[in-house]
Amino acid sequence: MQQEVLNLCESISHVTYENLTKIIRYSQAKSADGARRLDDCYENDLDAWMGGGTCFSLTWHLYRKLLEMGYSPKLLMGDKRIEKNIHCALLLPVDGEDFLLDPGYLIFDPLKIPAAIPFQIAQVFYPLKPNVVRLDLENGVLGLFTGSLKGPLKLRFTFDIRGVSPQEFQRHWSESFDREMMTYPVLNKLDREKGIQYYYQKGNLLIRDENGSRMKKIAPENQVEKIHEIFGMDKETVERALGSLRSQGNL
Repeated sequence: MQQEVLNLCESISHVTYENLTKIIRYSQAKSADGARRLDDCYENDLDAWMGGGTCFSLTWHLYRKLLEMGYSPKLLMGDKRIEKNIHCALLLPVDGEDFLLDPGYLIFDPLKIPAAIPFQIAQVFYPLKPNVVRLDLENGVLGLFTGSLKGPLKLRFTFDIRGVSPQEFQRHWSESFDREMMTYPVLNKLDREKGIQYYYQKGNLLIRDENGSRMKKIAPENQVEKIHEIFGMDKETVERALGSLRSQGNL
């Protein structure tokens, strides 16, 4: 893989996956399309981002940067069982091979997609930390499996590798503002050097490393401080997002 692509992936790996800024923009814009257009990723300046973003922000940022670099990435929509177009990622063709880029699922390494095998499932395994990854390709559908070395892998998402247009991608992005996950805080961050994942949802903090997972309950009065400490979010931004959720009766 070209070093410039690896450098780009490394830069995005330091940005927190979070929906707090998404909640703020939706409250500010009063419409999904308006909130989407306010997203920092349209400025392509990571240093100016309010916090991070969900899979749509991270994927769109990579998509535009790769286009500027002369590549031809494809936007992929991901399905989770019966939930359609709930996730997104990129397919990046390089020197006759296809790679998956999935920053929204904290996969910051370009993963080579196995070559298709007629009438069979093509598989490839990646021992990443703390979550190992397996890619299955069958009849043009890519399955993303993750888990640990000590247990079975679970199917997380499936992608049609034909991809979608930017217009369709943005439509699904706008639709995501009305999903249930916008009614509570969600943050996800990976310490690549230590191989530790931090995942926060509904007051619960999950910490995962290669030895397993442990859960901590965060008291409401400690939420702002802990989110700031662990995920690097500005306290004012956290308080503003939580205040918006409270005003909607979601907290």
